[in-house]
Amino acid sequence: MTGSRTLTRAETAGWGLADMGIGCFVVVKQLLVFAFLTTYLGVPAAAAGWVTFAVLAFDVVTDPLVAVLSDRTRSRWGRRVPWIAAGAPLLALGIVAMFRVPEGMAWQANMGWVVAFFGLATVGFTFVAVPYGAMAGEMTRNAQERSSMTAWRMVFASLGLLVAGAVLPALAGDSREGYARAVLVIAPVILLTIWGMLWLTRRAPRIDVGPSTGAAEIARLVLGNRPFVVLVSLYGIQTLAVALIAAGLQLAALYLVADAGDGPLSGAVGALGMFSTLFASFVLGAVASQWLWVRASAAWGKTGALVAAVLLYIVVLGLIWRLLPAASPGPVAALFFLAGIANGGYQQIPWAMYPDLMDVTRNRSGAAVEGSFSAVWLFGQKVANAVAPLILGLVLARAGWQESTGGPVEQTPEALATLTWALTLLPAAIFALSILVLLTLYRAATRGLAAHA
Repeated sequence: MTGSRTLTRAETAGWGLADMGIGCFVVVKQLLVFAFLTTYLGVPAAAAGWVTFAVLAFDVVTDPLVAVLSDRTRSRWGRRVPWIAAGAPLLALGIVAMFRVPEGMAWQANMGWVVAFFGLATVGFTFVAVPYGAMAGEMTRNAQERSSMTAWRMVFASLGLLVAGAVLPALAGDSREGYARAVLVIAPVILLTIWGMLWLTRRAPRIDVGPSTGAAEIARLVLGNRPFVVLVSLYGIQTLAVALIAAGLQLAALYLVADAGDGPLSGAVGALGMFSTLFASFVLGAVASQWLWVRASAAWGKTGALVAAVLLYIVVLGLIWRLLPAASPGPVAALFFLAGIANGGYQQIPWAMYPDLMDVTRNRSGAAVEGSFSAVWLFGQKVANAVAPLILGLVLARAGWQESTGGPVEQTPEALATLTWALTLLPAAIFALSILVLLTLYRAATRGLAAHA
């Protein structure tokens, strides 16, 4: 292990840089794939939900394998770098190819094309995300440094969300050909930010020698950490709520928010499009809130700050439900900004909590299995991200949602009402469940751990 020391600003902020590229992929898989399949490739909503679930479920299967291999890798650059360096180009290539669907194919072939390259992209994502998450537990054991690292990470992640969620749809316009061109802007961002992180953290503390125990013992060590397992479940529940919103957000922008052309945001809508305008408001709220949540965690404890963020999310979702469908984007954009502030807490606080729980196992056993912790940490999130579009697809199909190949088509009032509550009231109920878990099971599991007061 390299010597433990205080991290430099370049290392603290530089670690977060990679999440700009990761954030781009998060937008693509959670916000754009389902809508692209149903709106431009003619794939029925139920089928789109099932195939999106299948690809992301496969991603869950690959995580434990990459985790164990990453923990056991030996190289002159450390255990994590080779995996991250190889995963970045796979991720970028997969994203470019999945949107360049050849013309003239049936919807089944269109779906198969997207699934194949979506699968390649998710493999690349696993190569990056699992070792990357492990680095947070290796670079420092100082809780305040981890909070600062996570804040920088979320700032860069939000910028990635802004690039992919606002710029990409604006460049794409309302055509499948536009998406094929727009992803050529996203791919270099993914590659350069991930490789840039490796360069900026090349001298940061790391653990070079992995565990000597077998896979079964590693699993026992990780899953025997009860506070960590509860946090994984808790964050998975919250991610399901966010993933439901994300899966249908572009459909909401297409069908539930109108623009009469005389409001204060009409110019932005005309230049960027409705989805990009609303998403930019959301991301700006998330970026603006990062240091707020760092201070809130210090003042109220991480548990208290997370409860506040989730409560804010529930209130905002209720207000959006009352507002939709909306005749003007202005009030919706304001609520999206508040939702972004709440999402900033959802993003930042649990990611600052989980590396502290790695230390509990390392202190007890001496085993450095951060890669396996990272894989389990991502497991709950990836399950939620896989299940959410499936739930949305089945719910919309039951309500009679109509797929198309040329953009938005007329939908029934029942289908639009279903989309509205599926993106607001259902996530709000899931968030409420997560608060119950947080205040009961998690607090009981972490009693006596000062970092989680």
